[in-house]
Amino acid sequence: MLRTALRNVLAHKARLIMTALAVLLGVAFVSGTLVFGDTTANAFRKAAVDSLKGVAVVVQTPEAAGGEGPDSPAVPGAKPASALDTALVHKIGALPGVAAVRPTVDGRATVAGKDGLPVNTDKGRPSLATNYLPGKDSRTSLKEGRGPAAEGELALDAQTAEKGGYRIGDNVRFAIDGPALTKKLVGIVTTDDPRVNAGASLTLFDTGTAQKLFLRPGQFHEIAVVAKSGTDAGELTDRVRALLPAEGAEATSGQDLAAEQSAGVAEATGSLTKALLGFAGIALFIGAFIIANTFTMLIAQRSREIALMRAVGASRRQVVRSVLVEATLLGLGASVAGFVLGLGIATALRPLINLTGAGLPAGPLVISPVAFAGSIVVGVVITVLAAWLPSRKAAKIAPVAALSSTDQAPPARALIVRHVVGILLTGAGVLVMLYVSTLRNTLQGSLMIAMLGSALTLLGLIVLAPLLSRPLIALAGKVTSRLFGVTGKLAKENALRNPRRTAATASALMIGLALVTGLTVVGKSAQSALVAEANQGMTADYNVSNSTPAGLDPSAATRIARLPGVAAAVPTTTALLDTNHGLVSVTGTDPTTYGKTAKLDFRSGSLRDIGPGKIAVSDEFAAKAGIEVGSTLKAGSLDGSEPQRKKKLTVVGVYAKTPTTDKALGTLTDVLPYSDTHKLENVLVKVEPGKTDGLERKIRAALGDSPLMEVQSHEQVINDGGGGVNMVLKMMYGLLGMAVLISVLGVVNTLAMSVFERTREIGMLRAIGLDRTGIKQMVRLESVVISVFGAVLGIGTGIFLAWAGSTMASSSLTLYETVLPWGDLAVLLGLALLIGVLAAIWPARRAARLNMLQSIQSS
Repeated sequence: MLRTALRNVLAHKARLIMTALAVLLGVAFVSGTLVFGDTTANAFRKAAVDSLKGVAVVVQTPEAAGGEGPDSPAVPGAKPASALDTALVHKIGALPGVAAVRPTVDGRATVAGKDGLPVNTDKGRPSLATNYLPGKDSRTSLKEGRGPAAEGELALDAQTAEKGGYRIGDNVRFAIDGPALTKKLVGIVTTDDPRVNAGASLTLFDTGTAQKLFLRPGQFHEIAVVAKSGTDAGELTDRVRALLPAEGAEATSGQDLAAEQSAGVAEATGSLTKALLGFAGIALFIGAFIIANTFTMLIAQRSREIALMRAVGASRRQVVRSVLVEATLLGLGASVAGFVLGLGIATALRPLINLTGAGLPAGPLVISPVAFAGSIVVGVVITVLAAWLPSRKAAKIAPVAALSSTDQAPPARALIVRHVVGILLTGAGVLVMLYVSTLRNTLQGSLMIAMLGSALTLLGLIVLAPLLSRPLIALAGKVTSRLFGVTGKLAKENALRNPRRTAATASALMIGLALVTGLTVVGKSAQSALVAEANQGMTADYNVSNSTPAGLDPSAATRIARLPGVAAAVPTTTALLDTNHGLVSVTGTDPTTYGKTAKLDFRSGSLRDIGPGKIAVSDEFAAKAGIEVGSTLKAGSLDGSEPQRKKKLTVVGVYAKTPTTDKALGTLTDVLPYSDTHKLENVLVKVEPGKTDGLERKIRAALGDSPLMEVQSHEQVINDGGGGVNMVLKMMYGLLGMAVLISVLGVVNTLAMSVFERTREIGMLRAIGLDRTGIKQMVRLESVVISVFGAVLGIGTGIFLAWAGSTMASSSLTLYETVLPWGDLAVLLGLALLIGVLAAIWPARRAARLNMLQSIQSS
């Protein structure tokens, strides 16, 4: 029986190649994900080790030790204080066993290119800044020029210098938290910092300048201590701790810090790996259908052979073993090839994910024994499990079946049981999803329920697919019969001949398209909601803001209003007030001009009624708080630091809630003292008709031309609302593309097997006058009918699941409504048609090339 299994594998190479491809692609996704996770984790660990190379002790402020990291202060001029000062650096340097001390100051500096626009902000990558430390212990190496040594000098990393168009000697414009500054470029460096290598910018200053910009003179954010050879790191750490003040500084050994960073890396990369493995699981699940379908058809074709083996003494157990050995060999060979292909996928994943600004570091591929063994085991187990049911069917073939047809219909009782189970599973899934559709504002609680309902619905439809195939394919057959005549009718009959096989083939495509459709509907609906929120109630032509929390100077609106072509420049800020009705977010603005850039629907009162001590509130807040026009809010700051702790604000109007205006709207003078920065958050600009040309540059120039300035047109604000969703959709499509590709292989496989089974029939059709073109057309139409059946089932299921789960999205997007993107759905249906045509190319050519006489004589 073992020799028979080996012979069957070698004898049916053409039949099994598509099955092997399905296993190969699924395993490639699994192995690629595992290798990618190991590679990324290793690259992060290596970066952490490199940053701590030779470092025995690290002294940090609590903020840096907690992972937040130092940053520019929110209010310009109010520099933070640090317990790490020059005196402490000298004391540590004088300790026995200390070879060197490396004190650093860290912050953010946004560099403007020669075109005036900021560098590296398009992908959200950070703009890092620190003090330049020369010597062998530095993380940077000079590529050109020298290190900055005076207040008017700086250095840039090579990538930033190239993007900004700067050369040694040029004046570089940058900003910390306010107006643009200019310093001379004296050096270009390279670094082993993975953030910089992944696209972040790095600006270097001399230590004194860095302290003035980001901290205070004589203070540091971190002190790295390098030990002399033979010094015990633990003992040195204790010595350093003894020098530290009681509060404000922490000392950690380099080994412990590296372990902490490694643990954080493992957690972060583990989450990403699990998410990618979920998509790999989908691909393998679809592949299992193809494997089971292939073995079912192979066993049907070899039923006489198996029956004869039974007649000469083979037991049922031996038949099962023979099929499972065949499946094991197939799975093993395909899994090994899939693992090799997975290495290519692992290499491609890093640049793909970095397109989102993730900043994953580069590193050599790490091929662990677990990744290799896991990939092989998964591939073999999936293949064997998928072949188990067909093997049991093979074992039940009686010896007398050697003289019967090779394509017997399944027992009626088995079909009835299958249909009942399918109806129960589908009904349970639909009921669960209908229950999910009634949930409100419970995203965490309903997510698992929705996943269960989706899985039950899809599983039920898979089981029920043979029953559904008859009416849907019959309907499609009417179209093919009318358009293509005899070949269209033959295609329909061929598709209906074995409903189980057709259903299994279509189910693989259905799963992929159901997921893609659901993702498309949810994504487009979310995008529409985000755009609506960005657009609702806002009529400004430009939105001017600061890319940091520092805000805009209160005079910004006045300076913009003076520009030619500006009809109105409306200042706005936000403050969170502690009132007798709880915490209330209040927008402060100029009520006399706010109506020119924003549209509010007042239920009572108007913008004209708002003034000092007088506010308008949203109808939603008014209803919850039980207030109306004439009510009084006693408001104060959260910490009680403002003199107007119990300022009285009288409600003079109620407006319909909009995403662009907070719960309450008051004057700038009432709200600005309570804001975090005492600065403006935005300036809304309305432009006179036909005056937009060049206005963005004029606005930037009026506000000091700082690279921190963000001047967004109305269209850009709307695009930003839905731009992130587009990026996520593209990535998800790419990950689900593997599942759809495997589905295509399933259609090819089924058609190839079908052509083999119908060899005599095709010969007879040729004998009675159907030419080669007609044969090709018949096979192509059969493929299209099966693909359309799977597409209709998948698209319909995806729409239902997206609609039922819409309440989860509406919990975070108030304007979320299910939107059916008819254009995208039409593309998916067209894709199914294309899949049908492409999948039939090889089977159709093979059918057309069959010798007429030999086909008629075949058994």
